[in-house]
Amino acid sequence: MKGKLNFVLGGSRSGKSEFAERMAERSGKRVTYIATAAVFDEEMAARVKLHRERRAKDWVTIEEETDVLGVLSTGDKGDVFLLDCATVWLTNLFFYQQRIAPDSALDITERRILEQVAGLAETINRGLDLIVVSNEIGLGVVPAHHQGRILRDLAGKANQVLAAKADSVYLVVAGIPIEIKSGSQNS
Repeated sequence: MKGKLNFVLGGSRSGKSEFAERMAERSGKRVTYIATAAVFDEEMAARVKLHRERRAKDWVTIEEETDVLGVLSTGDKGDVFLLDCATVWLTNLFFYQQRIAPDSALDITERRILEQVAGLAETINRGLDLIVVSNEIGLGVVPAHHQGRILRDLAGKANQVLAAKADSVYLVVAGIPIEIKSGSQNS
C-alpha cells in the first residue's frame, strides 16, 4: 500500500502551515508533526509558540532539525506525518554539511541534500502519508549574500523534486490554497 505525498508551498505568513494542519486533521489518522526550526532568538521563539498552540493536542510532535528521515522511519502504515518546514530543514542540512565538511565542494553538499529530499519523497512507498510544507522563496528579492542565493536555489531544486513526486501540490497565497497539481495529473 503506497501512501500519499501532499506538498504545500507558499510565502512567509501565507497560511501554508495552517492549511497543511487542516489537511492533517481532516485525515482522521494518527498525526506526527515534525518541526524543523531551531530557536535562536525571541522572534523565532514566538513563531514556534504560535505553531505549538495551534496544533491538535493528540498529535505527536517531534522537534528534529536534521534527521527527518530517521523520524519517518519510526512510522507505521497509515500514519500521517506533517513536516513543517522543508525549507528550514534544507537550511539546517546545508549548515550542518558546512560544519562537518567545510571544504566540500558546493555540488557535493547540494547532491547530499537533494539525496535526502529524494529519500523523503520515497517514504510514501512504505505506506506513510506525508504532508510537506515548504517556502516558495524564488519569487522574492534576490538575496544579497552568496549563501542566501545558494539556499534559494537549493530550495527551488528541492521543491521541484517534491512536487514531481507529490500526489497533490498546493500553493497558498494570502491564506487561499490553490491546487496546482492533483492526483489525476501526470508528474
